[in-house]
Amino acid sequence: MIRFLLKRLLQMIPVLIGISIVAFLLGILMPGNPAEISLSSEGAYSPSKEQIKLREEELGLDQSYITQYINWSKKTLKGDLGTSYKTKKSIKNELKKRLPNTLTLAMLSLLVTVFLGIALGLLMAIYQNRLFDQCQQFLSILFISIPTFWLGLILMMVLSEKYHLLPTSGLTSLKSWIMPVITLSIANIGSVSRLLRSSILNELPQHYILVAHSKGLKEKYIIFRHAFVNSLLPVIAMIGSMFSGILGGSVIVENIFAINGLGKFALEAINYRDYPALQGYVLLTGIMVVLVNILVDLIYYCIDPTLSVGGDLNE
Repeated sequence: MIRFLLKRLLQMIPVLIGISIVAFLLGILMPGNPAEISLSSEGAYSPSKEQIKLREEELGLDQSYITQYINWSKKTLKGDLGTSYKTKKSIKNELKKRLPNTLTLAMLSLLVTVFLGIALGLLMAIYQNRLFDQCQQFLSILFISIPTFWLGLILMMVLSEKYHLLPTSGLTSLKSWIMPVITLSIANIGSVSRLLRSSILNELPQHYILVAHSKGLKEKYIIFRHAFVNSLLPVIAMIGSMFSGILGGSVIVENIFAINGLGKFALEAINYRDYPALQGYVLLTGIMVVLVNILVDLIYYCIDPTLSVGGDLNE
């Protein structure tokens, strides 16, 4: 496992370099002059060319892109992500302040997805082609098809505005997490349940299942004790890949429910063309996704140490 982990960490280095390049390019490719935007945010609605040129020199924008990237990377490695154009505060501190809310939302959504998705998928496989399975297959497709923003607005309208069961927005209590978590996890529940059902049904014709049947074991026991465990690997892979989708979905959900998280911070950065803030967001979320993928590979290894994950093990 140590050898495998070291390989994954080494492979993470070029990925992180790629993420840093993408984050840096956002400040170059997006419309608008960062120097002019910076001056405008300070109240200079029509900055002169001289002012813009001085601010470009101050921000290092008069240098070549390669030099700018190297200087930006050096500061980033030291933990300095720059200063927000909008708030005039340290981007590192701004991200640190909002990170707990986004992580809480993401982890709660993953837990709900794992628990309900696996439970429903297992029941669908046990009661295959029966009424429960048919109804749940329909609901799974419905869950996947519902737009996130539409579901959030409907939940808010029904549960908050009409029946006053849950708070409309903000994080005033534990109840405040219910609607955002449901909104963010409902489509993933449908995907996980369908994948697990299909994976279990693919295991049932295998020889070890037939041997279990020949021993007189009950169908439910065989599915739960044998087929279920061997069907988890593709589900774990899907759940790991869902993390990046959840982070992306949090941009919509956090703004709908007024949650002060990374997603809301990113959307505000886009609206105000706050490029340094957006660069910090992309870099942080990219690192989080990479770390989660490494964790998924470790779970793969723990479940089946003989499996070659990404062609690295047992070469």
